[in-house]
Amino acid sequence: MKIHVDVVSAEGEIYSGSASMVFVAAELGEVGIAPRHAPLLTRMRPGQVRVQQEGQDEVTFFVSGGVLEVQPHLVTVLADTVERAADIDEAEAEKAKKRAEEAMSEAHDRVDMARAQAELAEAAARLSIVQKLRSGH
Repeated sequence: MKIHVDVVSAEGEIYSGSASMVFVAAELGEVGIAPRHAPLLTRMRPGQVRVQQEGQDEVTFFVSGGVLEVQPHLVTVLADTVERAADIDEAEAEKAKKRAEEAMSEAHDRVDMARAQAELAEAAARLSIVQKLRSGH
């Protein structure tokens, strides 16, 4: 059995294809979605979307957040921003993490702190995905 997957961002459609399984970083933890999954609507946190295709390599994306909609034969990832994991620049991800850490240490109020924490979560998730790909996991 297969499930159709669409990964979409503000820039347009990033991926469209069939999969045997999809894993998404949902707000309350990672969600595994197989064909005929019960309908679901949830927010996503910064992290990865992994699309497993039978007989092919897994396709991995970084999403900065957004909404996940699941229907029995369709998964739609509506992301704020999306990058193919293979296209992420590790050095730039490391710099973004350091900038977010500096912003946290210099935050003057709760709004600045919340913004810096969100930037740090996104940068850390992006860096984690790159490191997992590099190590082969």
